[in-house]
Amino acid sequence: MTELHDLTALEQGALIRSGEISAVELTEHYLHRIERAAADSPEFVGGAFAFLDPDAARLRAREVAAVGPVGDGASPLAGVPTAIKDLNLTKGVPTGFGSPAFAGYVPEVSDGVTLAIEDAGMVSLGKTSTPELGSPCYTEPEGHPPAVTPWDVTRMAGGSSGGAAAAVAAGLVPLAQGSDGGGSIRIPASCCGLVGLKPSRGRISGFPMYGDPVGLAVPGSIARSVGDAAALLDVLAGRRAGDPFWAPEPAGTFLSAVGRDPGRLRIACFDEPVIADADVHPDVRRAYTDAAELLSSLGHAVEGVPVPLPREAVTVFETCWAVLTALSTVPLDEDRRASLRPLTRWLGERGEAVSGPEFGLAVGELRRHAAEALVALAPYDAVLTPTVATPPLPVGALRDDADPAADFEAQKRFTPWTSAWNVTGMPAISLPLHQSAEGLPVGIMLAARPAEEELLLSLAAQVEAAAPWRDRRPPLW
Repeated sequence: MTELHDLTALEQGALIRSGEISAVELTEHYLHRIERAAADSPEFVGGAFAFLDPDAARLRAREVAAVGPVGDGASPLAGVPTAIKDLNLTKGVPTGFGSPAFAGYVPEVSDGVTLAIEDAGMVSLGKTSTPELGSPCYTEPEGHPPAVTPWDVTRMAGGSSGGAAAAVAAGLVPLAQGSDGGGSIRIPASCCGLVGLKPSRGRISGFPMYGDPVGLAVPGSIARSVGDAAALLDVLAGRRAGDPFWAPEPAGTFLSAVGRDPGRLRIACFDEPVIADADVHPDVRRAYTDAAELLSSLGHAVEGVPVPLPREAVTVFETCWAVLTALSTVPLDEDRRASLRPLTRWLGERGEAVSGPEFGLAVGELRRHAAEALVALAPYDAVLTPTVATPPLPVGALRDDADPAADFEAQKRFTPWTSAWNVTGMPAISLPLHQSAEGLPVGIMLAARPAEEELLLSLAAQVEAAAPWRDRRPPLW
């Protein structure tokens, strides 16, 4: 029998609009589901959520329900439950950035992402887990269980939006927002068998902190379907006065693009690792080859191309990444800095050692590498690559507190493609097209030209229709 959580987020929103259920009923359904999951698998729920507030969720659901029937301009996700990543400022809600160094911090303001979710009438159940400062590609925060994939709870959910992906993949929320500075939406989407959408640079406002002067990070969608991911992008998208980057307005809604025929496209493809000499798992190679064949069968011209970013760009990216870590850790006093993870301290110290002129030169060089890649890929409508180099790894396989440099190198080998599109600012989406022989999810990634999310979503929806994954359910569901 189909239950509410078996439906897509859009289908749940439609039931609210039709009056068949209320936001209160739907919120209670998910709260009870989380409660039952916590009784059966407390470590899983503890790894997915950094903070849960059922009372606040119920109050919010009643407020949404009291508004009554929603108008034509309202989000189709109005009344649908979700959760907010622990990196996002949420007024009055504990926000720890995945770190004991920020224990007890309760923001006095909400950021643009949180405000957009609230303005759309969605109901937040709490905060999803993230690793410390969202830096690693695995989610193993201090003092909390690791976020694991519901396909095999001994294996990682990825990071840094691992808690969000675990919660969505297990049906504890229908969809969730994440953030992505080097793959942090797409990596957990691949590990958890989900759709993970990183929009273009400037598509979503970084208000009010604007904490990434390089322009690598952007919020985005984690969902079980392309349509749900597009609908959440409609919620999040939009610029504010003062934004340092912005993308042009779409022709319509991003959701409307899902039903649009993409036409015959020219698609570049490569599976050579970009940022590290990684051993690519046979299942990942198979997923990539199968995806290329599927795209060809849909009438697209798929052409192999050289890697568009040189290895020299990796060192520059690492310099910028380290400085961004330092920007988050420098304001901490010595006691709080002492509680940071070895990886965070190592990256922060590396960033502090970079002078102002060196950082400025690194940003400029990264921009030039991005420009060269964009020019090389300009003749193509989309780009196909794998998402990560292996199916989800066992918990702890990448983490190395004794040797943070080795930890960082292991992360690069696991994720040798995703950060390329953060450098270029292109939108990219991971799709759960493949499963390994052990039943583990394997994602493939499509990217498009900057600001062409509509085309990317149209193509992704076409792929989803040709090779649907909706009926796949993990053992922990």
